[in-house]
Amino acid sequence: MAECHPVGFQWVMEAKARGAKVIHVDPRFTRTSALADVHVPLRAGSDIAFLGAIVNHVLSEEKYFRDYLLAYTNAPVILREDFRDTEDLDGVFSGLNAEHRTYDASTWQYEGMQAQAASGHREQSYPDTGGEHEASSDESVDELSGEARGESHGSGGADLGRGKPRRDETLSDPRCVFQVLKRHFARYTPELVEEVCGVPRDTFLEVCELITENSGRDRTTALAYAVGWTQHTVGVQYIRTAAILQTLLGNIGRPGGGILALRGHASIQGSTDIPTLFNLLPGYIPMPHAHTGTDLDTFVDAEAGKRGYWGNMRDYLVSLLKAYWGEAATEENDFCFDYLPRLTGSHDTYTTVQNQMDGVCKGYFLMGENPSVGSANGRMQRLGMANLDWLVVRDLSLIESATWWKDGPEIESGELRTEDIRTEVFFLPAASHTEKDGSFTNTQRMLQWRHKAVEPSGDARSDLWFMYHLGRIIRKKLAGSTDERDRPVLDLTWDYPVHGDSAEPEAEAVLAEINGFDAEGGPLSSYTQLKGDGSTACGCWIYCGVYADGVNQAARRKPGEQQNWVAPEWGWAWPANRRILYNRASADPGGRPWSERKALVWWDEEKGQWTGHDVPDFPKKRRPDHVPAESAEGPDALSGTDAFVMQADGKAWLYVPTGLLDGPLPAHYEPQETPFTNPLYRQQRNPVRVLGKPHPVNRYQPSGAEPGSEVFPYVATTYRLTEHHTAGGMSRWQPYLSELQPEFFCEVSPELAAERGLEHMGWATVVSARAAIEARVMVTDRMSPITVQGRTLHQVGLPYHWGSNGYSRGDSANELLHVSLDPNVHIQETKALACDIRPGRRPRGPELLDLVREYRVRSGITEHTGRDM
Repeated sequence: MAECHPVGFQWVMEAKARGAKVIHVDPRFTRTSALADVHVPLRAGSDIAFLGAIVNHVLSEEKYFRDYLLAYTNAPVILREDFRDTEDLDGVFSGLNAEHRTYDASTWQYEGMQAQAASGHREQSYPDTGGEHEASSDESVDELSGEARGESHGSGGADLGRGKPRRDETLSDPRCVFQVLKRHFARYTPELVEEVCGVPRDTFLEVCELITENSGRDRTTALAYAVGWTQHTVGVQYIRTAAILQTLLGNIGRPGGGILALRGHASIQGSTDIPTLFNLLPGYIPMPHAHTGTDLDTFVDAEAGKRGYWGNMRDYLVSLLKAYWGEAATEENDFCFDYLPRLTGSHDTYTTVQNQMDGVCKGYFLMGENPSVGSANGRMQRLGMANLDWLVVRDLSLIESATWWKDGPEIESGELRTEDIRTEVFFLPAASHTEKDGSFTNTQRMLQWRHKAVEPSGDARSDLWFMYHLGRIIRKKLAGSTDERDRPVLDLTWDYPVHGDSAEPEAEAVLAEINGFDAEGGPLSSYTQLKGDGSTACGCWIYCGVYADGVNQAARRKPGEQQNWVAPEWGWAWPANRRILYNRASADPGGRPWSERKALVWWDEEKGQWTGHDVPDFPKKRRPDHVPAESAEGPDALSGTDAFVMQADGKAWLYVPTGLLDGPLPAHYEPQETPFTNPLYRQQRNPVRVLGKPHPVNRYQPSGAEPGSEVFPYVATTYRLTEHHTAGGMSRWQPYLSELQPEFFCEVSPELAAERGLEHMGWATVVSARAAIEARVMVTDRMSPITVQGRTLHQVGLPYHWGSNGYSRGDSANELLHVSLDPNVHIQETKALACDIRPGRRPRGPELLDLVREYRVRSGITEHTGRDM
């Protein structure tokens, strides 16, 4: 956090100055480690074993917050008799279809519930119909529900279906979630952590004590993570394990608690809220799929929860459709629901690259992305772009993804020739964040407005300018068209005011549209005002209120000493300017704060409402003892203790009965490529991880006990530096930053340097089954050898910012990486990779390909290697 999020880390230092303990768990000793009370080096890719053992410690030592569990979680809920855990099936859950790498989650459900099926894939066409399928409304609902992906349910989680689950308030029934949890994590012991993670038992127990002593009724602990947790084939389950831990300890919904995803400086949070994701609409509303005959009501019935605020999804979706298509969206035409694009399969970035190579994807926009450097398997990215008809790159400088056709690695190796590449490449200069108005959304979901500091120079333009004028020109070209397929473009509301010589659209006008309007055009103040009858328009329901009263709430900068400690008048946080989600859980079932020192919101009996320091995340007038009617739906179905108001049952889920593709509980699986076997189960890897179809540029390495795995005996992990930013497009062209970090390097321990003959400041070549790269050697104690499964493991640190362009140049770490993905969110595994390292510079030209080929032959790699379960 100190390295990659230094501005936010100042508050960690504030907390430490007031007595907080800081624990840093990371394979490398970093700037954060230097300021932490405890640094825990562990093997990259083993975090579930580490976190799972803390969960086991909490359960076995009875350190959990029992009253919190009973009131606010699904710990007492009883599971179906036919559910089988990894403990029963040696590393997999019941319902696995090994041939198709999918789970049927019907056995994961609660007893007494008839739930919709959990996640599957909607990509398949209907058999024998080529995708055409006439279905009744009820049949369509079943199909949409049964084929729903994990992420399709957005912020509401998956619907639990109908019925009432059985519960055991004593937490003693062997099939209740609490007991299943205890059995599942029982094998995650301190000894296992030492064997799998390389963390000594005493260090692990010190971490357990620090966390549990600082949690409970009177104290809270926060967990912070970044892409070190997400970029794995089990990345979602990493965060699930953390969520289980924090829920057991009562650290969710309370001040000083929670799980913080460190995202902010590039507005990554904002880019998923108002998404740059292929499968979601603004506000985490699922994107509809290409099912014939699916109307608005069918879609909402299938996707909306029956309880909690996600039950109002129709209000959010119809308001979004009205924001898109205005007067053209009417009740008679389903508010233009048919105008929305439909997903015909996975359109994630790696599937898109495969489609480029197969000649399916013909054109590509790159806006603020540099996949030649920043995505896994850079060679695959460039070969995909070499097979396009056209490529548009908008960036601050001539990044590698704009110039690969003349100076990329494949040109040097002879694999490609410039004169043979038919891709027409357009480069359009982009304005930087200081040259445009707009907002950033940071890790606490807070929007902060930034005002333009200077005008962009030359032909540089903002993203807003580009998209608005591109749409304007397309609409002008289509004007007068009678083709029905052009109506969605022609009917769009596309009338933003512009200013200046370049006709820059007003960013605040876009913010106002995102905020939403009532039927009279007045700005809305809360998402609870949204209606499903077409009388409200809102571009993103969770942002409703950011322009309340016609005022840009994100631009507020009231000093902290002039307001309470929650600081509600600095920026604006979604939803409803609420700073801590699920804060009803900060009070006990009766509505009293668990601790006066940690009081956040509480029930005011005299006023008959919830009040406090933060905006209550609960119906304001809902009494703590309220019991809803059996027939109630949506927010009306929430009881007075259903603190997790977006969940289908109002509870925090220690166990996930529906909504995830790879299991209701986390389990330790080895990374796709690893020098080790899985000592917990016979199942080596995540059985439903996503692998692309076999391709020569994306070969996988043998792992563990497989023959040839000894050819790649070390573990590499990629990371960021303070001095450079993401794939380097914003920093390697800056002379001052390039002077601070002038060259690509690798970090190795003195022991590894001695073992492999590496010299400090000399050169090393790092090799995988895909590529070989060279790096300057930094011999440092920051990379310490660890003992895993009885043998010494050396890890290699690789910053990923470099490429061949700019002032500071070097090979790209991501050249080494394979494409294997988490099944829930399709993120690549970049943080744990088996490799070899050798002294000296890599070969040039065709000899580079020969070196990689020699490693493949020596390790016995074929198109089938690494693709087994």
